[in-house]
Formats: sequence, C-alpha cells, structure tokens
Amino acid sequence: MINILDVLKQRGFIDKTTHDKELFEYLNNGQTTCYIGFDPTASSLHVGSLIPIMALSQMQRHGHRPIALVGGGTGLIGDPSGKTEMRTMLTVEKVNENADALKVQLSRFIDFTDDKALLLNNADWLGQLEYIPFLRDVGRHFSVNRMIKAESYKTRLESDEGLSFIEFNYMVLQAYDFYELENRYNCCLQMGGSDQWGNIVAGIDLIRRMSQKSAYGITFPLITTSTGSKMGKTAAGAVWLDPVRTSPYEYFQFWVNTDDRDVVRFLALFTFLPIKEILAVKALLDQELNLVKSILAFETTRITHGLKEAQNAYCAACKMFGERVIPKNILPASAIHQSSFKSDEKSLPQTILTFQDLQNGIPAFKLFKMTGLAGSNSEARRLIKQGGAYVNGVRLNSFDQNITDKEIEDKGILLRSGKKRFHKIIIKDAK
Repeated sequence: MINILDVLKQRGFIDKTTHDKELFEYLNNGQTTCYIGFDPTASSLHVGSLIPIMALSQMQRHGHRPIALVGGGTGLIGDPSGKTEMRTMLTVEKVNENADALKVQLSRFIDFTDDKALLLNNADWLGQLEYIPFLRDVGRHFSVNRMIKAESYKTRLESDEGLSFIEFNYMVLQAYDFYELENRYNCCLQMGGSDQWGNIVAGIDLIRRMSQKSAYGITFPLITTSTGSKMGKTAAGAVWLDPVRTSPYEYFQFWVNTDDRDVVRFLALFTFLPIKEILAVKALLDQELNLVKSILAFETTRITHGLKEAQNAYCAACKMFGERVIPKNILPASAIHQSSFKSDEKSLPQTILTFQDLQNGIPAFKLFKMTGLAGSNSEARRLIKQGGAYVNGVRLNSFDQNITDKEIEDKGILLRSGKKRFHKIIIKDAK
C-alpha cells in the first residue's frame, strides 16, 4: 500500500515535515488519526482553505482518520499568524454560528459517518479551563524566549500595533488542542499552512513533555498563482465555497480562468484524478489545454457543489462560449466523460426585475453595480469607459446610458463584464 506521505509529496501538498523518517513509519503502520484546525471567523470557507480540506480528504481516501477541528474556542482569541494587526473580536454567538456553518461545508469533502472522520469544536475543552491550574499545568512548559522567535509572533512584534497579550496566548491554546486530541483520540499528527509551523512544533513539544509520546507535523506551502497573486483572490473578491456567496457557475468560471502554467499543479492539488493522468496532460497546449481547464473546473465544482451543479455550470459555460468536445483520452477518469448534459441557463448568476423596473430605464453603471459585475458605481463607470461592459453582446459607449425594456431579449437582458463574467437579468413579467 502506498504511503500517504508519498502521495501528498507527489501532489504538491508538502512544505515541511517534522521527524521525516519516524513520520513515514508512523503513517505506514495502519490507520492513523490526524487533524487540521479551521478558524470560524466567517460563515464560509473559501478557495484559500482548499489545501487543508483536500489534504484531510486525501488522508481519508488512503485509510486514515481525519479530524476537522473547528476553533470555537481559539476563534474568540484570534490567530496572529499572517496578520499585521489584531483581528476583529467576535462574540461567542457569532463564533458558534460560524462554526456550525463550517461543519456543514466540510461534510461535502469528508465522510463523517460511522466515525470515519470526526468533526470537533475546541470550545468543548478550552471553555472548561481554569486559568490558574492551566498556567501551572500547561503554561510552565512554554519558554517565552522561544515563543517570540516564532515567525507569527516576530512579525507582529515588529509591527506598529505590536502583539496583544490575548493573541500571545494563541500558540499555547493551539498546542493544548493537539495535546487534548492526542489524549482523547490518539491523534499524533497535526497539519496546517506554513504559517502554522511554530504552533505545530509547540504542540509536539507539549505532548512530549506532558505525555512522553511522539507526535508529528506537516505544513503546506502557501499556494499562489503563477502571476504571484494569492490563491482564491479575484478582482471581485474572495471565491467562497458557499454557493450563495459564490454561485457554482462563478466558481466553475474561476477554475476555467486558471493560468496555463498552473493547470497541472491545480489538478494535482484540487482534484482526485489519478496523478498519472494529470502528468500525461503536461505536454498539451492551446486548445487542448483549454479542454483540460474545463475538466479542472468541472471536477472542482463537482467536489464542492455536487455533480448536478457541475453539469449545470458546464452547460451554462457552453451556452456562453460555445460547445466543447472533450476527447475521452484526456483525463479519462473524470466524471465529465460519464455525464449527460442538458442546458440550464439558471446556472448563470441572475437578478430578477419587473417590466416596470425598466420602463423609465436604469443607468448602465447602476445596473452593473446592482448585479455585482462591478464593486461600486465608480468601478462600473471605469469598466464602461474602458470598453469592458456589454449588454446583449453590444459594447456600452456611455456609463449613464439608460437600459430600458427595449433591451429585453428572450425575457431577459444579458450583461457581460470583460470577456468571461456574465449576469442575466430576468424579467419575471416579460411577455
């Protein structure tokens, strides 16, 4: 049986590991339990969270038991890692509300039935701690000298705002999480982003000191695109896993627009397609590579939103940009080859207006702001002035051009921003 460590390395998940030889042997000895923490600062995860999610899913697919730990307790403190200023403090009610939403999202990627994986909330034990006993029993194992050398603390200490005392406790609490999970569930492996290295090592050290047991850590690289931009960030903002915030069609289009240089890397990280098939498309160029991007978009959308939504998004894209015939020898394991497609225009982002709404007309820039094709009125004006805005395929020449009922075609109006962002205005009482 192939070692999951080799799988993760081959697919590009590994940045650093602790105790390389011992970790390999640990993962070779049957089922192990591992965990990753998720910060409940929002009610949805985004594309930037996919690396840890997919890593847990890969662990499960190779016979191990993952724990997804929602930080209901640590979320009240705020992780200073990667931040130059203190995070906004959330209420207990908001953290709990976000934690419940994240549990639902994670269930799409990981099978939690019959204890095949565990969904836990660290508020269950952190909320019960008593301050003085915690300082005596746990805090005494931490060296302040070592803590302030951690990159997450070092950056904040050098910033204008500095590091608050409440955030300084974060490393101790995350280390204690690892100790609790090892003690309760025999979880000896923690994984996380590269900015979590110091916190993970602190947990390993705490387990060694308090339980006299070995524990291990894996960190993932910070994923950026070939252009150097942060993964999951677009001109329109974050790409969310919540279909209300980012529709399945918009999600599909995000992946279709992947830079040519990132396609193979993203297939390895964000799909479950066999690595041999992925490596086989390395040499493809131009039109064939565009077909590979369609498969990347289809597979990522299928994993996040389900097969039906992936099919709908693919059909909507074909309607906008033309049919695509994908040969079955390109990534043959993809579910796209076994799918039957029926056009579903509802997959396009839509706004419903009435015939009366348009009788007096709506200035074009306001319509583009209203539908989310521009983030603000000024951004919409710039888009139109630069020639990037279209109504029913016709370029707009004036930002204050009135869009009226005369533009209605087939009971709607099709707006486009740039080459690839579409929005359908549906006129519910159009004849």
